[in-house]
Amino acid sequence: MEAGTAVMQQVQISEAVLEKHVYSVWALPREEVRVRVKKLMEGLRSEFGGPQFEPHVTVIGAIRLTEAEARDRFKKACETVKAYSATVEKIDSGTFYYQCVYLLLHPTTEVVEASALCCSHFGYNRSGSYMPHLSLLYGDLTDEEKKKAQEKAYILDEGISSLSFPISHLALCKTDTEDKSCKSWETVEECSLQP
Repeated sequence: MEAGTAVMQQVQISEAVLEKHVYSVWALPREEVRVRVKKLMEGLRSEFGGPQFEPHVTVIGAIRLTEAEARDRFKKACETVKAYSATVEKIDSGTFYYQCVYLLLHPTTEVVEASALCCSHFGYNRSGSYMPHLSLLYGDLTDEEKKKAQEKAYILDEGISSLSFPISHLALCKTDTEDKSCKSWETVEECSLQP
């Protein structure tokens, strides 16, 4: 009986290790930028709703891997990606939930290369060209509501559209895109980028 239980536990452990989850790689702004952006996000959520999430620039969108695969690829990516700068181009809105209202970033060579390097380490094939952005609001808003949210963002933080900030950290995050509340999202690992 005990041997059977031990075998069952081993099978369950093996399945847990092999279980695939959805991961994303995020570029994290410095703390002072995160505090500023969080304040703006809270102001928008108070009027337009939506879930709470950490300010980040998505470097790689959703990719399904085991945790071991994700950690290994993340570590290798962090060894090759150097710290870089990001500059906001404008506040914009998109056509789907996770790109409702965001800060569109200039697609500089540094920004695009950081994503391309990560994608190559993860074996991630992007469906279109990379659009670097920092989301401010997730939601299914009408075009009129998105326009109001963009206007409100400029009111809440007048200088946000000329913001430049260094990216010196990457994070590997478990981001189940089915969970629109974002409550199950968690940071698995973080790394500091070399200058």
